[in-house]
Amino acid sequence: MQGNEFIQRFNQYCPEWLAEEGDPVGLHIGTLNKDVKKIMMSLDVRPAVVAEAIAKKVDLLIVKHPPIFRPISRLTTDDIQTKMYADLIKHDIAVYAAHTNMDIINNGLNDWFCEALAVYDTEYLVHTHTVQMKKLAVYIPQTDAKKMRQALAEAGAGEQGNYQATSFTVNGTGRFTPTSQANPAIGSANIPEQVQESRIEVIFPETKQAEVLAAMFAAHPYEEPAYDLYPLDNLPEKFGIGRVGNLKDEMSAEDFIAKVKKVFGLQGLRVVYPHANKETIKRVAICGGSGEKFYRDALAANADVYITGDVYYHTAHDMQETGMLVIDPGHYIESLCKEKMVALFEQWKNEEGWNVDFLASEVSTDPFSFK
Repeated sequence: MQGNEFIQRFNQYCPEWLAEEGDPVGLHIGTLNKDVKKIMMSLDVRPAVVAEAIAKKVDLLIVKHPPIFRPISRLTTDDIQTKMYADLIKHDIAVYAAHTNMDIINNGLNDWFCEALAVYDTEYLVHTHTVQMKKLAVYIPQTDAKKMRQALAEAGAGEQGNYQATSFTVNGTGRFTPTSQANPAIGSANIPEQVQESRIEVIFPETKQAEVLAAMFAAHPYEEPAYDLYPLDNLPEKFGIGRVGNLKDEMSAEDFIAKVKKVFGLQGLRVVYPHANKETIKRVAICGGSGEKFYRDALAANADVYITGDVYYHTAHDMQETGMLVIDPGHYIESLCKEKMVALFEQWKNEEGWNVDFLASEVSTDPFSFK
């Protein structure tokens, strides 16, 4: 399969536009305009990961953390930090990054954290995006209506909650008179015509407008398709980073800390105990990566505990005064994305009939150890 074909499917699930502003997601190294036979998922791009990809003859590397997060000033092979870029290019290994968009997307990393910790009734912690819905109404001969509904569904129209390919059809009579310059699919120039037509209505997020309209034009037999397109004030799709939800039963703070440590297989973690002792935990907020800036949002959501990585020393002082427990399990718990993403890739492979192998990197990129 082509690399672009895989990334097109990946972006249906985890679109680049969901990333936070300035986040360098997308293709970083190489090209997607090539055949790919082996795709590997990794949290980071490090020299050991690159060596693994070369040894396993990987064609495309999908990563959570962008490999070029900050600009590099020199690309020299004497420096092991930059040599890995040259090695990737030399062995024709493309690198594609999905960063905060993987945190924000539904059924993404923060949802997997909640699943692992048995946190239910979740909602996003901080709102990031609102996507308006649109409605398309297209008029088409009844004989072509089924083909049109199928084409629109394949373009992503008609997805509502747990349902797909939703539409509404009503039948009526279409009337028109082709001019002498027309090339009509039905009728003749300057002769009034009437056709039994169907009006097909579908809704879709505004982000899919180009694809839906292209599918409509491709499937329509008319030279000049008649259609209406308008925005909907209802049914906006909302997205956010982080999650907040509830445990089924209250737990003691110490038992919950032990659970976090066990679930993520940690040798140790950091805990910020509030000055006002927090004895029990029921409501949990979590944000993978470095989410300390959202701790006030966790407070506003009435969280008993906030789980996030890379808490800064002085911010921890501020957190202590809030009455909320804070657990810093480190950044590396995001490595959960490797097995979860490969499972999704395998599901897509079965659905699409791809001839490609998927694997998770076996290299640990956690720089920290506990003694």
